[in-house]
Amino acid sequence: MTKNIMIVGVGGQGTLLTSRIIGKAALAEGCDVKISEVHGMAQRGGSVVTFVRFGEAVSEPVVEEGQADVVIAFERLEALRYAHFLKKDGVLIVNDCRIDPMTVVIGAKEYPENILDDLKKDHAVYAIDGQKIALELGNSKVLNSVVLGFAAAFIGFDKQVWLDTVADTVPQKTIEINQKAFTLGYETNR
Repeated sequence: MTKNIMIVGVGGQGTLLTSRIIGKAALAEGCDVKISEVHGMAQRGGSVVTFVRFGEAVSEPVVEEGQADVVIAFERLEALRYAHFLKKDGVLIVNDCRIDPMTVVIGAKEYPENILDDLKKDHAVYAIDGQKIALELGNSKVLNSVVLGFAAAFIGFDKQVWLDTVADTVPQKTIEINQKAFTLGYETNR
């Protein structure tokens, strides 16, 4: 059976690194893995989307609408924007933070209110304040590791596989803090 994961966020939040960690963890568990990255306007704070599919035999990298087992969103509006990719019994992991898109910054649109409450009407939503945990660790750049740790319960694999994969994927000087961030997120969902 193939597991379909979608990771969405804003440029600079670690969406691409997160997809690589998930893919490597699945490879370490002997799965066939396909990853697809859609960068968009990532370097200007725009939306970034990645797909990770793994299982016994995976033929294509893209997750179709209504087929994601897990959507990991690093920002609330991104969760709202991509929730339709979830399958009926899928789960939506949301980093509970707000990053205003350019249309909101210039006053052309308003940021929607009550996003999490609205999403909970139709989806299984699990929220975490990953930014707060990352800041408590002293490094906002490990937000993605916090959220990934939280999401790991819905993806699978042993905790040690995740920690080893984090160590094999992040820059060497950041291994310890990324593993701590992952562990704090992981323990938040236990």
